[in-house]
Amino acid sequence: MAKVSSLRSYSQGAAALVTGAGSGIGRSFACELARRGSSVICVDLHADRAEQTAALVEQLGGHGIPYTCDVGDQVQFTQLAEQADSLLGRPTTLVVNNAGVGVGGRIGDISLEDWHWCLNVNLWGVIHGCHSFAPRFRDAGHGAIINTASAAGFAAAPEMTTYNVTKSAVLSLSETLSAELAGSGAHVSVLCPTIVPTNIINESRFPAERKSFAAKAMEKWAFIDSGEVARMTLDACDRNQLYVLPQWDGRLMWRFKRAAPVAYTRVLGLGYRLAAG
Repeated sequence: MAKVSSLRSYSQGAAALVTGAGSGIGRSFACELARRGSSVICVDLHADRAEQTAALVEQLGGHGIPYTCDVGDQVQFTQLAEQADSLLGRPTTLVVNNAGVGVGGRIGDISLEDWHWCLNVNLWGVIHGCHSFAPRFRDAGHGAIINTASAAGFAAAPEMTTYNVTKSAVLSLSETLSAELAGSGAHVSVLCPTIVPTNIINESRFPAERKSFAAKAMEKWAFIDSGEVARMTLDACDRNQLYVLPQWDGRLMWRFKRAAPVAYTRVLGLGYRLAAG
């Protein structure tokens, strides 16, 4: 007999773990969870950023626990997963696999070192989170995982190959996990935003000209902030919604590609050739 969750909400009063919590969307997730009365392990590669976010969580009425971890490192993440319940003082009920980095450039120009770096954080970090917590939530009959992918996971923008590949894989992983968790009382949501103001461009490995373009695009074309993205995503998770596309441009691309994938690819290629001159 399938287990049914006894929780009315995954985000209210959660015992949560958020990776990449030191800034951007991750910090906004932690702060929004604090507003909802949650305890949050604020995980980041940088200890000072994790501590800053944990302090914000405390100020907002939650309980913040800073934790330094390289999510792409199997040993480090396993240690985190083993300690999570103890740190929170109760079983973990929500995991937000949010940590991410940016890499750009054309296929063949991107170094294999950058490929490994991006895959390690963007994909393996999410795999480690799902591998560690999905079985627990399934067996317990409740709990939720939120994976931060990107509209890049389906938009396939040129010169974003490495990033696109990792986010596409996170999208596929989330869809597969959703099917595996069906009827268990546990849930997964996958977040696919377009442009959101964060630090990812500043700390990315993009070619100089692309980095400048991306920074300007983030200033001009970001129609939503990270706080709103976090709020919308947690609400969607509470509704057992798999796909979370918080912006109209992402929803437009999603529908265009699903309705006419060949036409979408042709239009994308034409636009790229025209832009390249």
